[in-house]
Amino acid sequence: MVTGLPVRSACLASKKDIARGFGKARATYEGASRLQRLMGNTMLEVLQSQVDLNRVPIRALDLGCGTGWFTRRLAGLGGVGSVMGMDLSPGMVEQAGASEFPDVAWVVADAEAIPLPNESCDLIFSNLMIQWCADPSLVLRECRRVLRPGGRLMVSTLLDGTLKELDHAWQLADPGQSHINRFEQETAFREAVSRELPGADIVAKNLRLPCESPLALAAELKQLGAGYKGAGRRLTVTAPNRLRAMCRHYPTEPEGGVVASYEAAWVYWTCREVGGNTNTSKSAGHSY
Repeated sequence: MVTGLPVRSACLASKKDIARGFGKARATYEGASRLQRLMGNTMLEVLQSQVDLNRVPIRALDLGCGTGWFTRRLAGLGGVGSVMGMDLSPGMVEQAGASEFPDVAWVVADAEAIPLPNESCDLIFSNLMIQWCADPSLVLRECRRVLRPGGRLMVSTLLDGTLKELDHAWQLADPGQSHINRFEQETAFREAVSRELPGADIVAKNLRLPCESPLALAAELKQLGAGYKGAGRRLTVTAPNRLRAMCRHYPTEPEGGVVASYEAAWVYWTCREVGGNTNTSKSAGHSY
């Protein structure tokens, strides 16, 4: 019932199903995106404090742009010359494009095969997208390929332990049935990032967001389009008795309400090599 970085690609539904699920939530996504804004704003603050945006006009890519919330904010920063918002979901890109924000190109594409030439971006901003990819390492490799020397990559994701309260409650209420996507162990994630992005800075932090109730949390996740995407998920509506049992098992706070825990991680990397030192051939497709 939430975004997740799968340990194996078999843990996820097909890309088509993932794109369709987010597309269905395009009208409700921004109103429910508390976590997304918190983690994205953290990267924006780092960007504005560490990068000289007034040096030259930069070309920015919002990879996994969703409805374009942060794409529009990137476009509004001084020194940003052109911005592209890219997402796997046609529905999300359609919603983003309806904003009629000037100087932004909207593209439907797969982050595992970015349709941009080598060394064509100065900044890649990717907020809570990579956990939906079957091969996150391939996404990082693609980002290396399209970044220019001196270009910056900013990525956020979620790690193992995310939604542990909800996961435990479902285990008690519906034993043997998964309801939460699998998340990468922090150690394995750090190893993968270090392998693909030498010298990257990785910041991990536990975030706790309050909710009125377990059902309110479930509704928020549904509004995000971030339901459980595992290949073994039930294809029917969860029975009311199971939902009630989950709510009973979910821990409550002393002052009332519940808390949802998220194991957040941010990756910051500067490309120091020509072509990211990769042998990947130049991809044809879009340009700024």
